[in-house]
Amino acid sequence: MQPVLSVEDVRWLEQRLDAAGVSLAELMERAGTATAREVMRLLDEGLAPVESVAILCGYGNNGGDGWVAAQLLQDKGYEVCVVTPLEPASIKSDLARAVAERAQKADVPYLVLPAEDELNELLFSADVVVDALLGTGFYGEPKAPFDDWIQRTNISGARVLAVDVPSGLNAQTGEAASCTVRADATITMLTLKPGLVGDAARDVCGSLRVAPLADPDEVLSLAMDAGPVAWVVDTPDYIDVLVPYTSCVDKFSRGNVLVVGGSKRYVGAAVLAARAAARAGAGYVTLAVHAPIVPVVQSHVVEIPVVGMPYDEEKGCFSAEACEPLCKLARGSAAVVVGPGMTVGPSTMQVVQALLGCDVALVVDADALNCLARLSDGRLDESPELIRREKPLVLTPHRRELGRLVGQADEPPATLTEAIEAARRLTWAVGGSELCVVAKGATTACVDVERALLPTPGPVALATAGSGDVLAGLLGASLAKATTTLDNEDLALLCAMACETHGHAGSMAAERFGTRGVMAGDVADALGLATDMLEEQATVIDDVDA
Repeated sequence: MQPVLSVEDVRWLEQRLDAAGVSLAELMERAGTATAREVMRLLDEGLAPVESVAILCGYGNNGGDGWVAAQLLQDKGYEVCVVTPLEPASIKSDLARAVAERAQKADVPYLVLPAEDELNELLFSADVVVDALLGTGFYGEPKAPFDDWIQRTNISGARVLAVDVPSGLNAQTGEAASCTVRADATITMLTLKPGLVGDAARDVCGSLRVAPLADPDEVLSLAMDAGPVAWVVDTPDYIDVLVPYTSCVDKFSRGNVLVVGGSKRYVGAAVLAARAAARAGAGYVTLAVHAPIVPVVQSHVVEIPVVGMPYDEEKGCFSAEACEPLCKLARGSAAVVVGPGMTVGPSTMQVVQALLGCDVALVVDADALNCLARLSDGRLDESPELIRREKPLVLTPHRRELGRLVGQADEPPATLTEAIEAARRLTWAVGGSELCVVAKGATTACVDVERALLPTPGPVALATAGSGDVLAGLLGASLAKATTTLDNEDLALLCAMACETHGHAGSMAAERFGTRGVMAGDVADALGLATDMLEEQATVIDDVDA
């Protein structure tokens, strides 16, 4: 796993390295060297012969990295030109000024505030443009001349390398300014920052590489001391939660899942969750819906038993009388998924409470989450007794649902870091390892009491109605299959693996139907292949690493 540190903690890490003997000046030299190497890698990957590299440098230490890279690239025989808003001697940062003046003495060509035609000629003829303008301290909107330089870089047609963070992207929050560099690759220093793995980053960072700048083990140790905001999960990490393969199984030992949901208005949500659980490898899936919609549901899931439950005819949902038979079904299952299409009302709130009291792994999704919000008056973090239990509990809110759970209904979390903070209020309030909050978004975080794990995000094709129901069913199957082997401390990792499988399935569906043509059922149908692929990747990579 790769740690993700806040911008403030990265500065602390730099100071600790400085105290340990790796000076800030040396860190700049190493950052510039890493940048130069990444430029050469990009040039080596290109089909056209190398002609030139344009390096855009700002006022601070990010610009200093660019000046170091410029001199190194020139020494290697590349045609280099630096674009700068100031003469080297006028740069305020002591470190950046020193390396800029050194590059000047080495006859590295540079342009100070070039005219429009001159800048266009340079950028449009460059093979690679290096963005070393604004760095990790930036927030807000880029100002002149950088806004113009960014716009021209984006339309230049050159391959673009961002140093530490694409200029215009907030390295802490992941919010992108209206004028942000769209990089083909980003080389970030020391560790990942939250903004580089957040929502907008997927559009502007390109491929992402980390340059540790010091002994990787030392950097990791210091990062752990700082307390990472999150951890990016690598494929081999999932080996710890893979269920050992065996041919000695039957349909019950492969996992028995109960899905509780549906209503007259939302029949399909529960169907999608049940299909997903079956496609994800659960050997036996039961779908409990209220009685009037049983015939319709049965016509869509002929392989899955559908059980009719008492219902409230006026409300069109489960009645309170459904609690006892649902709990009886739950106690015979390895995992339960509750919520898809269920609707919210006094009786469904009773159903959710009853299932929370059952001694079985539970996934609470969709309307069941909204029931929890009602039961806690919108402050579940202040009523943790509602969800405190011994068996695994997975909550799957998207950001609006998460806001309803923690008193932010009017202003739900808008960024990855805000979503992680809100999810942590829930896990810390409960205080045990049995709870994981899967905070869904363009970048999803699986948050437990100890850490927030970030699986590789899925494609934009997953942004379709019913995709969350599919994920809920997949999570239910994952819990059911691992019921005898799962340690609660690995619950977040298991959830991350399910999210990544969901992403692979989305990619497979997009290959078949096109990015804009994917429906949730297509994702569900690809889950078996996606599960096989991820398990194979994790096993093969782990064997190679070993």
